Amino acid sequence: MAKDSKNETRVQRWRNKFRFVILNDDTFEELLTLKLSPLNIFVFSVVTIVSTIALTTTVIAFTPLKELIPGYASSKLRREAIELALTTDSLTAAIDRNERYLQGVQRILNGGVIDTVLQELETDTSSNNAEIVLSNPSSQDSAFREWVEEENAFTLSQGGAELGIPQLISPIDGIITSGFDKISNHFAVDIAAASNTPVKTCYEGTVIFADWTSETGNIIIVQHENNLLSAYKHNSALLKEVGEFVRSGEAIAIIGNSGENSTGPHLHFELWFEGAPIDPQNFIKF
Repeated sequence: MAKDSKNETRVQRWRNKFRFVILNDDTFEELLTLKLSPLNIFVFSVVTIVSTIALTTTVIAFTPLKELIPGYASSKLRREAIELALTTDSLTAAIDRNERYLQGVQRILNGGVIDTVLQELETDTSSNNAEIVLSNPSSQDSAFREWVEEENAFTLSQGGAELGIPQLISPIDGIITSGFDKISNHFAVDIAAASNTPVKTCYEGTVIFADWTSETGNIIIVQHENNLLSAYKHNSALLKEVGEFVRSGEAIAIIGNSGENSTGPHLHFELWFEGAPIDPQNFIKF
């Protein structure tokens, strides 16, 4: 009983009401009267504190005022940081591409051994390139031979299309004296032809190099679409300059015998795709 009485006394203390009066000091007139209890004051204080916290959190979370907090990055600054990061990544990628491109051009000029080569891009075309020799061909045999040649041309163009390589044409009419051989580091085909025969570009593009080197003599390099380069070496004369745009089949040089590595009048023709050499005979019908 005593314990219950004590609890009731505590509860009653929280509920005891007090009068809060504001008086005029001169006239003792009551200006404001409030009846309060400790419970009312406690509830009012808790509600006020919670409301203040909720309002402050809402203002900070959903208005630009949060940017005034020391150490908090503004949305503009974050956007600029993201844009700067993207720009940096783009520049890094562009620099890497340019370095690989320049390394590829340097390897073409030096004619040296490459460190890495694309996976086997070549397909077995020996049967496609085989000549059909007939002593006295009939009309049916001639028609069959034309059909085989058309199929060979289609196969070559289709194989290049799968890699993104456009349909190419032979840079010169002649006889292949030496083929593509990675084992001996001969990344080209050598084509012999009559003197003063014009050398034509295998596809349209832009001349990126046209000069003389001691090993390969007069050399001209054309940049084509889809990371394809074609190089023409040992020429007697160059007909185009750096920066000129050339169309497919346009004359760009004259066959010759220039350079220390040349053993006779011929065209040393190279194709490079994405920085690695490829066999021209897999993509061009000579």
